[in-house]
Formats: sequence, structure tokens, C-alpha cells
Amino acid sequence: MQIIPYPSRSEWPKLLARPTQSIANIEKDVAPILAKVQKEGDAALRALALKFDKTELVEISMPKAVVEAAESKLTEELKAAIRQAYANIRKFHETQYQPVEKVETMSGVTCWRRSVGIEKVGLYIPGGSAPLFSTVLMLGVPAQLAGCKEVVLCTPSDHPAILYAAQLVGVTKLFRVGGAQAIAAMAYGTESVPKVYKIFGPGNQYVTAAKMLLAKEGVAIDMPAGPSEVAIYADSTAIPSFVAADLLSQAEHGADSQVLLVSTDKKFIASVNITLTTQLENLPRRELARKAIENSKAILVENEAEAIDLLNEYAAEHLILSVDNAEEISEKIINAGSIFLGNYTPESCGDYASGTNHTLPTNGHARAYSGVSLDSFVKKITVQHITPEGLKALGPTVEAMAEAESLHAHKRAVSLRLSSLK
Repeated sequence: MQIIPYPSRSEWPKLLARPTQSIANIEKDVAPILAKVQKEGDAALRALALKFDKTELVEISMPKAVVEAAESKLTEELKAAIRQAYANIRKFHETQYQPVEKVETMSGVTCWRRSVGIEKVGLYIPGGSAPLFSTVLMLGVPAQLAGCKEVVLCTPSDHPAILYAAQLVGVTKLFRVGGAQAIAAMAYGTESVPKVYKIFGPGNQYVTAAKMLLAKEGVAIDMPAGPSEVAIYADSTAIPSFVAADLLSQAEHGADSQVLLVSTDKKFIASVNITLTTQLENLPRRELARKAIENSKAILVENEAEAIDLLNEYAAEHLILSVDNAEEISEKIINAGSIFLGNYTPESCGDYASGTNHTLPTNGHARAYSGVSLDSFVKKITVQHITPEGLKALGPTVEAMAEAESLHAHKRAVSLRLSSLK
């Protein structure tokens, strides 16, 4: 990793910039795909599958026999692991339920809020060399808990672990469609794929561009997304081989991933660099990881306070605190997707099975966005009830405010009722 010793704060924005791509050029390629799917429906999905994936898409729906056969193709060990991850994710997300609480704001005026599952949601799971069945759990479990009536999953992969996880979380419709065209299908609807109200899930730059373009049209998406990333703050109590392994676990996602190491200990950074090189050579995905490491930096800072400021400015998707006072430091972190404390909390556990959600804001969006949770799959509807006595108490306040805003019909709606109570 490139080591940056004691950079000035004025240098931070440039040092912390993510590897960027020309989103405008990507959008130019994606926009015609969206338009084609919107206009031609299933015919477009078949044509685009042939063009991009060299696949003849006879059945757009995942064949029932393929789904039912998935379980038999998995080892008992993997099925047990998936079920354990499912149980942990479900247990953590169940705590996010918010019971209805009625609040009497003044005598006779009662307000409350209730959660309602989004009726139709779409989940996207990419294909490629890494079958992300863990993401099926991360998106499907909160959708299941929220009570979403229709859960549509699009994926170009028929990997049995993806299909097994989809059955566990109660996916209602499953389609063998990938890429930007899958996002378009769920946004607009086709003869086969139903239109949904909100779209979730990761993907390559074309999938991301499709989601962002559709968001401009008013389609709800989970969050802005970019390549995966991790930042690690480590001191002399950290273990170099552990830190190197965590850095590589993110780097192997892809060449555009970024990893960042921050430390007050120069010797520690040097130790990490040595073990990083050794571990890298033993990775099957070492070429991808090597390119990601080229985009990455180790930053040497003066003290803990400076490290915290730098990390808050970076706003990492994943933040590992391999320091002696990890929990204390975590309380000072205000910008991060998810935080991992201590030497024995690898980010991989959050990716798979600890219980927290791994669908997190990247590219600095953790300054304003949260990761996916039960809240992501529900709407909050407020309700209020006012008794006649409550209206007598509240009415004059509303009348005065409505008149001051020159909204006289608003005032009359209250005044007529108050007159009837005299």
C-alpha cells in the first residue's frame, strides 16, 4: 500500500477521494436499455440477454423445477450455515420493530404512527464469479419481517445457494434476468416481471447507473451505491496479519474497491504491508485484489483525535477499529455504514452472519444515509384523532396560523366545526 505520512488537513479531500468512473458515459449506455425495456417488455429482456450474456432466455421466470432442486445440490454444512445466518439476521432485525405509541399532544388531541410494509419490492442479485446468496438474506429477511406482499427477485444466476436462500426468505417471484435490464423490468414492469415500488440490491456500474437514472424518474431505490470499501484504524495492539486479511477481504471484491489503513504507528503500517504482500499471493482472486490495493492508501497520523477526524471525513462503508479502546472510539464516529470493534470482529462476519445488514452506503454516502434495515421496507403512516373538546383547545391556534398564511379555507374548516360545538 502507498504510505502517506502526516498529510495536512488540506490534503485530505484528495487523499480520501474514491476511484471514480465517468458516470455520464455509463448513463449514456444505460439509458437506451431502460427505454427498450419500457417499450418492448419481455422481448427486450430476451434480446438484451442474447446481446450481453450470450444467453437464449426462453423462460424469463426461474423454472420451478430448478428452484425446488436447489436444496438437494447443497452440502448439509452450507445449508446449516445459511440457516444460522438467516436466524441471526432475523433476530437482529426483529428488534427494529417499532410498536405503535399513542401520544396525547394536548388534552383531546391524540397522534400516533404505524409501520406498513411496502406492498411490492424488487431485489437484485448479480451473477458473476461470486454468487451473493448472502445478499438474498440481507434483503429478503427485512422484507419478510416487514410483511411485503410481493417480493420479486431478479438474478442471472441459478446458483443453488441463491435459490435456497430465496425460498428461506419467502421470495414470491423469481426471474432469471440480470444487468441494467433487470432493474428496468422491475421499475417499469413487463409481461412477466411485475412493477415494484422500491428496488434494492448491488450490481456493477451499469446496474448502479440504471438505479440512479430511475431514481430521477421517481422510482424508489435503497441508496446510492458504489464499489465496496473498508477503512481500518489500528494501533500497536492490533495484529498485522489480521489487519492485512481484512484489507484483502474487501480488495478481492473488485479492482475498483478501495481499502484505507489509518494508524499513529509507522512500524505497524510497515508490518501490515509485509504480511499484505505475502497473503495477497495466496489469494485465488489476487489479480482483482492487487488492482484494488493500488487504489488504496495507508495514512500515518499524529494522534487519535486526528485519526477520528479523518475517518469521519472519509465516511467508510465498513470501519474496523482495531484499537485498545475500540468501543470508546466508536462513540466518536459519526459517519460510517457499519463499525467493527476489536481484533476479533472481522468485517467478514458482518458480511455474512453476525446479524447486522451488509447493504451499506458507500462512496461517502454514510454522511447522510443508513444501511438497509427493517425501516427500509416499511412506510410510516401517521394517524390522529381529535375529540370535540380537543378541537376547542387546538382550534384557535390553527385558526390564527391559517389566517396569517392567508389560507382562509383552512381556517374555515376549523371555524365551522367550532361553531357547531357552541
